[in-house]
Amino acid sequence: MRKLLLSLVFLFSMTGLVTAVEVTLVKFDKNTKEIKVKEGDKEKTYKITDKTKFTGVDKNGDAKEMTYEDAAKGLGNAKSEGKLKFDITVKENEIVEAKMKARKKN
Repeated sequence: MRKLLLSLVFLFSMTGLVTAVEVTLVKFDKNTKEIKVKEGDKEKTYKITDKTKFTGVDKNGDAKEMTYEDAAKGLGNAKSEGKLKFDITVKENEIVEAKMKARKKN
């Protein structure tokens, strides 16, 4: 019984370390690699690192890895601010992974 209780306590304490949420883009600063997003009613700022993984998901649900430069084009677009919704996984105020809807290239 003690082992079960300890494992449950450990499980619940680990869930706070990495969180995945859907956010709306507020502002993106390409120079500092900081992104300000809106989670529900709150605005938060996260850092993009060299380890951040960007993924584009098409209409069929197929995922394709993106480079930082590709993601920066979409994030830096003035039309995206306040409208672009995507999923991020965060650990210690740094974005670990960002999943966005992919656009079709012409």
